[in-house]
Amino acid sequence: MFFLKYETTIQQIIPRTDDVTSYRFPKQKGLDYKAGQFLLVTIKQGDRELTKPFSFSSSPTEPNHIEFTKKFTDHEFSTALRVCKVGDWARIDAPYGQLTFEGEYPKISLLSGGIGITPFMSIIKNATDKKLESQITLFYGNRTENEITFKNEIEELAKKNLKLKLVLVVTEPSPQWNGARGIITAELVKKELPDYKENMFYTCGPPGMVSAMEKLIESIGLPKEKIKKELFAGY
Repeated sequence: MFFLKYETTIQQIIPRTDDVTSYRFPKQKGLDYKAGQFLLVTIKQGDRELTKPFSFSSSPTEPNHIEFTKKFTDHEFSTALRVCKVGDWARIDAPYGQLTFEGEYPKISLLSGGIGITPFMSIIKNATDKKLESQITLFYGNRTENEITFKNEIEELAKKNLKLKLVLVVTEPSPQWNGARGIITAELVKKELPDYKENMFYTCGPPGMVSAMEKLIESIGLPKEKIKKELFAGY
């Protein structure tokens, strides 16, 4: 796989939730990436350049753009990104990472919380577009329903892809919420995924969340080789 480092401009800015936004760039000729990989994005704050890694939230099947998605925090990269506009300069360095899926396993389970959904959006879009035969189960935890990034997009993908099962989990649900409540636990995984022993597990997010998911896999009696992970400090 070839790495590309090139200058570009922001093509589109898409708000996803109150504090999560996607940024799209034209897809550079020669940029081939796998679903689940990440890119390094550099933007400017005055005369300074700021660089941060992000998973692709776009799929390799999307021919005209690449996308990353950011939850805003009070860190300096977020501060600089908030004021970026369509047409602003950026530098892309990609692709990186081993958290990929191209149909290698017949059954996979994706364990995600909050903005950790981004590489899994790439994976489930890619699997749906390519009509992969693998059974995919997405466990996705959030504090409230309004914080479920890509909720509509995920539900549309599940309608198209009958091999995709969604388990949306909310910690502080409204009375109208009829999905799973609480957090992603071993009991929930066993309940929703009776054949969990036949699955390869993937997880992505901040180190604490990834560590918790590793412990969950261990608690249901699976070896550490059964989980693939990507973690970003300061996610």
